[in-house]
Amino acid sequence: MLEQQLFNALSLGCVYALFALGFTLIFGVLGVINLSHGAVFMVGAYAALMAVTQLQQPLWVAIIAAFAVSGILGLLIDTLVLRPLRARNAPHLIPMIATIGLAIAINNLAQGLFGAENLRFPVEVLPQDAITLAGLHLTVIELGIILLSFVLMAGLMFTLRRTQLGRALRAIAESPKAASLLGVNVQGLFMLTSFFAAGLGGVAGVLIGLYSNALFPLMGQPILHKGIAVIILGGMGDIRGAMLAGLFLGFAEVLSVAYIGSTMRDAVAFGLLFLVLLVRPKGLFGTLQERKV
Repeated sequence: MLEQQLFNALSLGCVYALFALGFTLIFGVLGVINLSHGAVFMVGAYAALMAVTQLQQPLWVAIIAAFAVSGILGLLIDTLVLRPLRARNAPHLIPMIATIGLAIAINNLAQGLFGAENLRFPVEVLPQDAITLAGLHLTVIELGIILLSFVLMAGLMFTLRRTQLGRALRAIAESPKAASLLGVNVQGLFMLTSFFAAGLGGVAGVLIGLYSNALFPLMGQPILHKGIAVIILGGMGDIRGAMLAGLFLGFAEVLSVAYIGSTMRDAVAFGLLFLVLLVRPKGLFGTLQERKV
C-alpha cells in the first residue's frame, strides 16, 4: 500500500534529517566536517538505553539524557580536538582525519563496554499502541518520531532565523573574524554549537534505535555516510537543504525496498542522490561562494 510506505518513509526521513541538521550545523558554523558525528549518534542511543535499563527511567527522560550526554561529548570533542586545531589554523583535512581517529576510538570503547552484539530497548518501555486511520497502520513510536523530529527542526529554524542568537551564528558562519570584531563571543558560540549539534545527533540515535530496536557499536557508520550525502545534496551548511535532503533519502530508501528489493536499498538511494548532484552540483540550496576567513 503506497500510503503506508509513504508514512514509513516519513518517519525514517525525519531521523535522517535530524541527524543531518547537527552535522550541517557544525559545518556551517565551525567550518568542519566532523566525522565523529556518527559515533556521537551511537553514544546517544546507548545513553538512552542505560537510562531505561539501569536507572529505570521513562523513555522521555532517556531521550533528554541522550541529548545531554551526546552534547557533553560534542563539547569535549570541540574542546580537546577541534579548538587546538583551530588555534593552529590547521588545514580542513586535519580535523577530518582527527575526528575519524576519534570515532574509531569511541566505537572500540563502546564495543569493549557493551559487546558487539545487538542490544534492544525493553519491550515494556516501548509504546505498543497503534492507530488505524484511513487504512493506515500508525504506531505511536513512529508518530512520536515524526512529531519530535519536526518540533526540533522547527525550533532550530526559528532560532536561526528569528533570534539574536541565530543572527550571531549566521554572522560567524559568514566570517568568524568579522563577527568577533563586532563583539560576538565566537568561542562561546562554537562551544554552544558543538553541544547542541551533538545533542541532535544523540537524539537521532535514540530515534533510529527505537525505529529498528537494534543498538550496536558500529550503528553510526551507515548513517554517517548518509549524513554526508544529505548535507552535500542539501547544500553544504544549509539547514533547509539538510531537512529536505534527509526526507528525500528516507523516501528513496523505503520506496526502493517496497518496490525493488532490500538488496538495492542503498544503491537506489545513493544513485538518485548522484543524479541530482549531476544536475545541481552545489546542492539544493548551496552556493558557490567560499567561506570568508
